[in-house]
Amino acid sequence: MNLFDEAVIAQQQLQSVISPTPLLENSILSEEFAATILLKREDLHKVRSYKIRGAFNKINSLTPSEKEQGIVCASAGNHAQGVAFSCNMLQIKGKIYMPKTTPKQKIKQVQLFGKSYIEIELIGDTFDDAYAKAVTDAKEANKIFIHPFNDYKVIAGQATVGLEILESHKEPIDYVFVPIGGGGLSAGLSTVFEKLSPNTKIIGVEPEGAPTMKTAIAAGNNAPLASIDKFVDGAAVKQVGDLTFEICKNYLDDIILVPEGKVCTTILRLYNEEAMVVEPAGALTIAALDFYKDKIKGKTVVCIVSGSNNDIERTAEIKERSLLYEGLMHYFIIQFPQRPGSLKEFVSEILGPEDDITYFQFTKKNNRESAPVVVGLELKNKNDIHAIKSKMTERGFQYNYINEKQDLFNQLIG
Repeated sequence: MNLFDEAVIAQQQLQSVISPTPLLENSILSEEFAATILLKREDLHKVRSYKIRGAFNKINSLTPSEKEQGIVCASAGNHAQGVAFSCNMLQIKGKIYMPKTTPKQKIKQVQLFGKSYIEIELIGDTFDDAYAKAVTDAKEANKIFIHPFNDYKVIAGQATVGLEILESHKEPIDYVFVPIGGGGLSAGLSTVFEKLSPNTKIIGVEPEGAPTMKTAIAAGNNAPLASIDKFVDGAAVKQVGDLTFEICKNYLDDIILVPEGKVCTTILRLYNEEAMVVEPAGALTIAALDFYKDKIKGKTVVCIVSGSNNDIERTAEIKERSLLYEGLMHYFIIQFPQRPGSLKEFVSEILGPEDDITYFQFTKKNNRESAPVVVGLELKNKNDIHAIKSKMTERGFQYNYINEKQDLFNQLIG
């Protein structure tokens, strides 16, 4: 049976478990981009992400004996919640391996959805550690491993997102922007559109720090990346699936890379303007619109909002990354003269009336003419930074601008 037919069957299987998520026009985005921007709200599932689709379809497809033996998975987020919910619904025992670094909020959510049907084991510091242990456990205990993306049943479940979009919107769709992590959603959705709406362009979106699918397709082979930025955790993997790679390289029309800071700006904007809480991966497709604004003008565009499992403890980091990306946060090591009034001079003569010191680290040194101070400045206008640098030079404040020195920035600021 081909993948499209599997998707049709998956949609029937899911009818008793989930309700179709809405496809809603966003008036603010539509006006901004002079296009019809439709948001597919996968963040509105009970488990707050599309992952329930693939997880349930895979687990539900198991034979009675396989269900009796139980299942195993590895995840630090949405896949774990989808698996836990499915185990509870189908009354199947499951073991979920998660890294020890997983936030307590996510662990609690997984247990909440799975209740007595799942067991959580924390192992290692990374997803790779948890994954390796889960695969080993599945083999030794003769249990089925539920892969988060590299499985046809999982891909078919995610493909139902595409079926729902086309059922909801009968008019032609010019573009669909879909986030890419391991590639399950993009592979499934692009398969559906290739069959039912081949003129629609499918645009994959990856975080700039984890360009896994784009790199694999460009190289012609699915080799793992040596390192990635894990901030967009729902879409940051070192290697996409072999199955998803083969599908995406044939069916995706383009892949856009979006800077993590731009994703953060989008998260904050959606919260402030729409009261939408989205996780970093859920904001990827909307963040990508700016990079395609000339092509989508006057077109009908669908953005997949993939999930909303955002940890509130990340809010400070999200704001910081957004300000850095927008050019509104700047860090310096400044040699302050060790004389009375030097800080007052800096504040009154160098900073503007709306500039704010948000970080200040200083230790007075005896018998020194000057001492290094680490200073963080938040500006209202990004262009003001040029005047600040000029004034520091004019008044003899020697400085080292560390925004552009990543290693030093990471060491001092984190």
